[in-house]
Amino acid sequence: MQVEIGALVHKDCGPDVLEAMRETEGVAVAMIETGRSNDLFSDRQFGEYGEAAIITIIADEAHKGAVFDRLFEACNLFDQSKGLIYMTEPVVRTSL
Repeated sequence: MQVEIGALVHKDCGPDVLEAMRETEGVAVAMIETGRSNDLFSDRQFGEYGEAAIITIIADEAHKGAVFDRLFEACNLFDQSKGLIYMTEPVVRTSL
């Protein structure tokens, strides 16, 4: 099964995340979109709004912890505390 790991972070994190996820075991898909936010960052390029990277990663459940930690590291959230990361329960479940 797989999980979705997502993040709303500063736009500058996008390229670093793609590079980090390319080399991370268990990542099936990594996507980045951009948007604007007026509450996540004090850096605002558009008047009241700043640009944000909206990151979506689909990862194998067995590697979810390592992928989550690598995303946290790639976004430099240890030092900056600018953004958030979340993880869902497994995307698909089956039972017999």
